[in-house]
Amino acid sequence: MNTTLLQRGLTLWGSFTAALDSARPLAALLARAHLAQVFFLSGLTKVRDWDTTLLLFTEEYQVPLLSPEVAAVMGTAGELVLPVLLLFGLAGRFAALGLSVVNGVAVLSLSEIAPAALQQHITWGVLLAALALYGVGRWSVDGAWLQPRLERWLTPRNARPLSMN
Repeated sequence: MNTTLLQRGLTLWGSFTAALDSARPLAALLARAHLAQVFFLSGLTKVRDWDTTLLLFTEEYQVPLLSPEVAAVMGTAGELVLPVLLLFGLAGRFAALGLSVVNGVAVLSLSEIAPAALQQHITWGVLLAALALYGVGRWSVDGAWLQPRLERWLTPRNARPLSMN
């Protein structure tokens, strides 16, 4: 009787983990969409009022090693280009790592940051780290289109199964 109960428990657990595994592509897509929106809207805000952006990078943000003008251009470009790549999952890990740099520089360049804002940056950092470490999912250009082609290209011809077509 105990063996049967254990088998049922293991079967139930296997079904549960299979359901969680099947939710991974959706979870990655939702994380990518959320992060893309946050960073892209921030970039749009900077572009809309470039004079204020330059003033902020001159007075408020203390980006090390870069002039305020260069930091403003690089930060804004990163916030406009990388989220689009991340959303579509094209060079997704690169985009996640790039946005991690933007996120980290944003936190480090502020002399004071509110606890709630810091918590948001931490959350974004964790999501970006997960996407960089585990990939952007099957529902992406990288997963659905690029990876299968790379695998075919990298597999030696003699190791490929013969096509009947």
